Amino acid sequence: MPWHDGYTVDWADAHWLNPPRAAAVEGPDLRVTTRARTDFWRTTSYGFVHDDGHALLTDLSAGSAVEVSFVADFRALYDQAGVMVRTDSENWIKTGIELTDSAPHLGAVVTRGVSDWSMAPVPEWAGRQVTVRASRTGDAVTCRARCEDGPWRMIRLAPLDTRAQASAGPFCCSPLSEGLEVRFTRFAVGPADRRLHD
Repeated sequence: MPWHDGYTVDWADAHWLNPPRAAAVEGPDLRVTTRARTDFWRTTSYGFVHDDGHALLTDLSAGSAVEVSFVADFRALYDQAGVMVRTDSENWIKTGIELTDSAPHLGAVVTRGVSDWSMAPVPEWAGRQVTVRASRTGDAVTCRARCEDGPWRMIRLAPLDTRAQASAGPFCCSPLSEGLEVRFTRFAVGPADRRLHD
């Protein structure tokens, strides 16, 4: 899915939801280190609510998309990074890479009061740059990802109220560990994808 007319978001122009242990601008990149046992999840199967993961957010208006690129050395179960789309603590989407069963998985969690989770293994993406795009069109968010210059993959089509005020941007968590380092190399906002299928 080609993307044109986007603009780069200055790291300093977005706001942190739950600041990480460390965040440092290194040239054009942002290197983030997570706090211990941080996550976004609501209730389903596990019975707990966590809303203390790290997300660097900017406005996501109707008809726009956010695109985030990152490289991370995932080591512990459930280490994760990607894009967060959020309206409030009970309504949000996180999509990207999560370490599960000793391999990186491409997936999404969609939360509307309670969370769900879908994923697929991408072991060949380990240690490589991943780009995730969340595109808001009408009453939906379309989530896609690619590894380096590979083809885009559809991850999820999820509902989002057309009237909702949403924000979006890079996120990362380390639910069972601490000190996950993620190097975010791109944070951009632009027009929503015109079509669901390329």
